[in-house]
Amino acid sequence: MRILVVEDEWLVRELVVEELRGAGYEVLEADTGAGAIEQYQDHDPDVLFTDIRLPGDLDGWQIAEQCREAKPDIPVIYATGYSDQTRMVRGAVLFRKPYRSSQIISAIEQLTRAA
Repeated sequence: MRILVVEDEWLVRELVVEELRGAGYEVLEADTGAGAIEQYQDHDPDVLFTDIRLPGDLDGWQIAEQCREAKPDIPVIYATGYSDQTRMVRGAVLFRKPYRSSQIISAIEQLTRAA
């Protein structure tokens, strides 16, 4: 299973990527919305894991919307360090930072089982 991880904080992204790879997933990485869309178009991931607040013109909500235009049922996991973010959408989970990698792996398993 291929997972696209979008996180602008290098250390956070590296920790998540290493945990997911250790769990047997193929992982793609991006640190901006534009990079995420490029990775999505080039590699067609099965799951999107994205921070909500990102540098540049696209935030996590917009990345998910664009990915879902091509693949409406792609499971999405959102992460945020800001408590004012409460929007939820079908087929998605929202984690508040800090989170544990085991939570992410569990969410991926649940979302892909439901799909």
